Amino acid sequence: MVLAFQIALIVFSLLLMLLVLMHKGKGGGLSDMFGGGMQSSVGGSSVAERNLDRITVVVGLAWFACVVVLGLLVKLDS
Repeated sequence: MVLAFQIALIVFSLLLMLLVLMHKGKGGGLSDMFGGGMQSSVGGSSVAERNLDRITVVVGLAWFACVVVLGLLVKLDS
């Protein structure tokens, strides 16, 4: 059981990294400080961006649930 949650945690971690890296930058970061923020902001977000946000939140919640369950399983085993 612990092994299954460890594998799920690894999969969710990799998927979460991929999803976060797929997001478009919103500005306000370090690149804006050096003049990289000259792009015009289009009002509103596309359906693809909203779906990507939703998928990222769901995967993040699943990752968090795996961490909690894995922590409880390890604590109960020892």
